[in-house]
Amino acid sequence: MSCRKLNLIIIVLSVAFSTQTVAFAPPGKNNVLHLCVVIVSIKINYMKKLESKIEIAAPAQKVWDTMTGAETYKEWVNVAWPGSYYKGSWKKGENIKFLSPKNEGTLATLVECKPAEYVLARHIAVLKSDGTEDKDSKEAKSWIGTTEAYTFREKNGKTELKTEMNVEPEWEAMLGDGWPKALAKLKEICER
Repeated sequence: MSCRKLNLIIIVLSVAFSTQTVAFAPPGKNNVLHLCVVIVSIKINYMKKLESKIEIAAPAQKVWDTMTGAETYKEWVNVAWPGSYYKGSWKKGENIKFLSPKNEGTLATLVECKPAEYVLARHIAVLKSDGTEDKDSKEAKSWIGTTEAYTFREKNGKTELKTEMNVEPEWEAMLGDGWPKALAKLKEICER
């Protein structure tokens, strides 16, 4: 590939945790750039953004406590993902394991965590039933980089809870169908 009088501007972007690294050869004679591209690593994500919202007749703190309480967590996620539970702390910088009854699941880092306000988790590995972290399988590579966020907005004693997930398209059906059910159950528990 050759280009005439090519002004080269290299912009490094990180979008949805995708990376692309390239190396360029210096320009040749007569302002022609001989471009040698070596792709070191590339991950092209066609992430789908899944959003759900629900209004809950309870203060944000109660919604937070119910959402993150170990026992109530099991209750509200059970309608969408039966038997699911978590291990870990809801604190910024901490890792949380989201697990199935077979002890399989995913490992996420809490990038942001402001109780009763905002949580952002980035998934970093798939967990096998023996507890090992999988970062190399096809399944793991399609899951790593998934993000999920929870935003709490309280007004007049009610809380709007919004969930946002950025996922690979193959996970869309499972998660897209599950979130409305799970949030409806969370609402029911909070409003008891």
